Amino acid sequence: MASGSDPPKQYGITKPLSLLGPVEADLQRTAELEKFLVETGLYESPDESARREEVLGKLDQIVKDWVKQLTSQRGYTDQMVEEANAVLFTFGSYRLGVHGPGADIDTLCVGPSYVNREEDFFIVLHGILAQTEDVTELQPVPDAHVPVMKFKFHGISIDLLYASVSLLVVPADLDISQGSVLYDVDEATVRSLNGCRVADQIIRLVPNIENFRTTLRCLKYWAKRRGVYSNVTGFLGGVNWALLVARVCQLYPNAVPSMLVSRFFRVFTQWQWPNPVMLCSIEEDEVGFPVWDPRKNPRDRCHHMPIITPAYPCMNSSYNVSTSTLRVMMEQFQFGNKICQEIEMNKASWSALFEPFQFFEAYKNYLQVDIIAEDDEDLRLWKGWVESRLRQLTLKIERDTYGMLQCHPYPHEYADPSRQCAHCAFFMGLSRKEGVKIQEGQQFDIRGTVDEFRHDINLYKFWKPGMELAVSHVRRKQIPAYVFPEGYKRPRPSRHVNHQSDKNDTEDGTATRSPDSQLKRKLDSVGTDDIEPSRSAKRSSVSPVHPKNSPQSGNTGDETRCNNQIKRAPSDASGGSPASPQASERSPDTIVSAPRCTTIGAVCSGDAVSKHVPLVENCTTPTVAVCTTLKRVAEKVVSELVGSERLGSNNSAELVESMEKDVLAENVRFGGNGVTQGGLPEELEVMLLVHTAPVFVLSNMI
Repeated sequence: MASGSDPPKQYGITKPLSLLGPVEADLQRTAELEKFLVETGLYESPDESARREEVLGKLDQIVKDWVKQLTSQRGYTDQMVEEANAVLFTFGSYRLGVHGPGADIDTLCVGPSYVNREEDFFIVLHGILAQTEDVTELQPVPDAHVPVMKFKFHGISIDLLYASVSLLVVPADLDISQGSVLYDVDEATVRSLNGCRVADQIIRLVPNIENFRTTLRCLKYWAKRRGVYSNVTGFLGGVNWALLVARVCQLYPNAVPSMLVSRFFRVFTQWQWPNPVMLCSIEEDEVGFPVWDPRKNPRDRCHHMPIITPAYPCMNSSYNVSTSTLRVMMEQFQFGNKICQEIEMNKASWSALFEPFQFFEAYKNYLQVDIIAEDDEDLRLWKGWVESRLRQLTLKIERDTYGMLQCHPYPHEYADPSRQCAHCAFFMGLSRKEGVKIQEGQQFDIRGTVDEFRHDINLYKFWKPGMELAVSHVRRKQIPAYVFPEGYKRPRPSRHVNHQSDKNDTEDGTATRSPDSQLKRKLDSVGTDDIEPSRSAKRSSVSPVHPKNSPQSGNTGDETRCNNQIKRAPSDASGGSPASPQASERSPDTIVSAPRCTTIGAVCSGDAVSKHVPLVENCTTPTVAVCTTLKRVAEKVVSELVGSERLGSNNSAELVESMEKDVLAENVRFGGNGVTQGGLPEELEVMLLVHTAPVFVLSNMI
């Protein structure tokens, strides 16, 4: 760049980590990546794109006619009726341009001040849609954090929100990115508006929108394949992944998608959570709504993985993340980082990055959550309620075992085709916290935890007879066959696990050294040897008879019809059946999930229920102090690894240049409101190019 030229535009709150553009190898890898994404079927056909546009056009006309109808009914003048208007916006993956075949469309209807959400939207408009021929599966969710109406229009899934703004007439060219749109509206309306406002800000804040889109499309697919794409179960959803990718695009403004994918994993394997990821500085206030600020809001200090939205009022979009799900995501980031290194060394292809995570081989113990209903429609409603509460089960288990039992909720549902009733199941992997010593024979008794969870689930106000819930502890060998793809052969489990050799059985009997197998060994090492099925009873914790569902109501027939699903077996004080031999001989990491108590250690009596640990107990350390501590730790590790000479010194800089090192250095910074603005250690990593093979001196600062 010429010395007299203007400095490059800075995207984001810090300077970019590198302004380097692609070399020929990067362009070749990008072409291969784009080809892979196309062949995988991540792009919709022109016909489907046209059908989406047609559906949005019809829906736009429906909401306009709806507002005109209400305006006329309320006695406004003919001129007001003529000018009455509603505007339809899109947001989410469709607005960002990364949606795939069959994806839903997130839409927002903005109407005038006299058209409200409670009656006009959820009753009047709901009635209009119910009578529309092409609308199916109409489901209003008025009590959601963001009230929404879900339905299919001409086979395309639609999530429709509504926002009433302080205008008598909504102009066709309304700009909802302006702060004035938030005046005199409630918080539910702010949350509804912010989906569109955030999407528009993301598009404005990335250097190259096409590179951003390809990278985001790639990483969303990767997250789904690796089982970490689900906001509702405590992982990350679409907007979270978009914000993370956008931040990497800001840090590497001239990089192409293959470079951005690699640097995504490089950055976030070493990000110092809970430092927040932000695309821009947090604006204090325009109209008085609270913003994310751990100094003022104690609840914000409890967030494990803050990813802050760029539109006012700035909020943490990833508040659902728990310590367990953060641990799982960090492990998957490490997997992605390793594969990307191999791709850059031409030792692997892009398909290796998207290998599905072998969840049912990764753990020895699982919780199986079975959801049953009378018919498919009831199951859809009941499943949505239970799934939205599964994260609470994870948090409760972490709380009641003092963090020593870690949960991995898997965001995929499974159905047993042999059942006559409507059914689906979710699974959670269970493992001890790594590095924690537990006495021989010590047990995790989570029966009381499961009972509390079931009690919360049964508060569903739209409950109907036949809606049941069963929570069972199953071992790896007991996982039902219907969760595995057709033709899949389970690895042959050995009777005794040898942690010295760490050999994994495969279909052909050979040992593998894949990243997933290494992760499996890591997870297994914190458990204990498998128990043969003949010596391990499946313990179930079944939802009690609902107050509305007495035996006289005919529910016994449901239990008979759904055999093997609801079994109320008697149990002794130790949680096993009276005749089971394992009642006196148990694996050291036995997990008891029958009702009565919640303790760690020996099974307690029914009146010795341990007290729950408050969720905020470990959230007293201010984020500022955490950031400072992590920064010091990072500096200490760097000094130990590279000597007393600072990497930022002149001599070191010359060494880096001579060896073609790529040095990342995003310091922890604080904005005007005291919120940290960077999560990378002061010296994040040093990449040595030795025969084009990257070697990471600092691989993890967490």
